[in-house]
Amino acid sequence: MTGAVSGRVLADDSVDRAALGAALASRGAVVDRLNGAIAGDDVVGVISWERPVGEAELAALPRVRVVVTPSVGFDHLDLDAARRHGGVWVCHVPDYCVDEMADTALALALALMRGVVALDRHVRAGFWDAEAAGPLRRIRGTRLGVVGFGRIGAALAARAAAVGFEVWASDPGVDDDAIAGAGARPAALDELLAACHVVSLHAPLTPATRGLIGAGEIASMPRGALLVNTARAGLCDTGALLAALREGRLGGAALDVLDVEPPTPEHPAPELPNLIVTPHSAYASPEAEAELQRRVAAAVRAALDGGAPDGALVTPRR
Repeated sequence: MTGAVSGRVLADDSVDRAALGAALASRGAVVDRLNGAIAGDDVVGVISWERPVGEAELAALPRVRVVVTPSVGFDHLDLDAARRHGGVWVCHVPDYCVDEMADTALALALALMRGVVALDRHVRAGFWDAEAAGPLRRIRGTRLGVVGFGRIGAALAARAAAVGFEVWASDPGVDDDAIAGAGARPAALDELLAACHVVSLHAPLTPATRGLIGAGEIASMPRGALLVNTARAGLCDTGALLAALREGRLGGAALDVLDVEPPTPEHPAPELPNLIVTPHSAYASPEAEAELQRRVAAAVRAALDGGAPDGALVTPRR
């Protein structure tokens, strides 16, 4: 089916609805805020950054043509339900903030190794001791393990190698020759964890990767190792991570993602002297935001025009 498709596109607050509406006006689409239930006989598109879209939502959307998440991650979208639904594109934006994510992961790793945050806290508390963060580590020659060697993991590997890290990488979905060709040493996950003093997580959150780093995996890491997670909180057992930090098994960690976001009184942000927490901001820059808006609008337009949008995770049955 081609041509303009009239109806509503429901978009959450991560998308500039005015700009999207202008882009879709000639296609007869009205853009409404996504609030309340995701449902409607006239809804042809849904854009949801974190609201779940699954079996019940799709059943309540008889005319929906496209579901887009304005993010790299897509664990809130039920892809199997979309395939059963049969007539809907499901898309994400897999490469809009690669630079920002890789930059942040490297910045957090460097901050942990050089004690930047801990020393800042120490000085602001009225002290002056260069050893307050413990021994500061030399970057050059330190082994950095990248878990997940997609776009972001590969971009981090290139940056890390440039500042002197010895980069290892593990990804069962990427050929060892491709990892080696990118300048990293390919390794199985258990080998990487045992060998690397800094580990950065960049795998997608799927049923297979949920809890990928648990108590056993943390125990296998060198004593005093550092862990960075800018991907998804569910990749790592937070309780095991915090216990390892308290016990000194891990030397430090940096998290841009939490199990509950934003934190609540019932689920507060963890506070430990060897832990850095940032508010799921690794993706952010004005340039990335502008690119995201363009890519989301383009995906919706393509689907409503009968074309094939970029970033497709599910393709409708014809």
